[in-house]
Amino acid sequence: MNYAEIKKNDIANGEGVRTSLFVSGCRNRCKNCFNAVTWDFLYGKPFDQAVEDDIIASTRPRWISGLSLLGGEPFEPENQAPLLAFLRRFRTALPGKTVWCYTGFTLEELLGKSGECRACTPHTRELLGLIDILVDGRYVEELADITLAFRGSKNQRVLDLPATLTTGEPVLYLERQSTTRIISKRDHSRPTAFAAKSINKTAPVIRNGPQGRFLYCLSYFFLGFFTYTATSQ
Repeated sequence: MNYAEIKKNDIANGEGVRTSLFVSGCRNRCKNCFNAVTWDFLYGKPFDQAVEDDIIASTRPRWISGLSLLGGEPFEPENQAPLLAFLRRFRTALPGKTVWCYTGFTLEELLGKSGECRACTPHTRELLGLIDILVDGRYVEELADITLAFRGSKNQRVLDLPATLTTGEPVLYLERQSTTRIISKRDHSRPTAFAAKSINKTAPVIRNGPQGRFLYCLSYFFLGFFTYTATSQ
C-alpha cells in the first residue's frame, strides 16, 4: 500500500486534534473529489514500518485525540490488509485514542447487506471492529453542504460504529453527542483537549472563502498556543 500524505495536528478530519493518514488508491472517483490525486494506487510513498512508527509517535501526546484514515479509499481491497495490521498495532500501543475513518462505501455495503461489493473481504469486519467513528458514503456534489460537520454532502453519515454494530441500526454520532457527551468506548478516562475541541467544532465549516481561510489560520494560531502551553507545564 502507498500513502499520499500524513497530516499531523489536524483539526479538520475528526474530533479534536488528530494525525490523519491519507492512503492511495480509490475506484469510487466521486465527481469533484477534493483529493483526486489519491485515486492512483501508485501515488505517494510506500507505507512501511518507519511510517507506522512516525504515525504512532505523532499520536502519542496527550493532547492528540487519535488517528483519522482517509484517502483515497481505506476500504479498497488492496488497502485493507495493511491497514488492519497497522490498526492492530495502533490499538495495542495507544488504546485510549480514537480512530475515525472516511469511506466512499456505505456501512451496509461493507457488511454485505446491499448486494455484492468489492470492498467485502475477509479483513473487512475485523477492520470495522477497530474503528470508533465511520464517515460513510460517496461525496455527491448535488448534495454538497459546507455547513455540515466532518462531511461534505448530506447523504454521508457520521456513525458511532461500536454502537451501530452492537444495535444493528445506524447510530449517528453527532446527533447523540448533541444531547450527551460520548466518551471513547475503549477508555473512559481518556483526557480531552478542551481548547482543541472547541476550535475543531468550527473548522469543517469555515475553510471556504477569504474570511474562512483567515479564521482557519487563526484557529491554528490558537491551537499552537494551547499546545505550547500544555507541553511547557
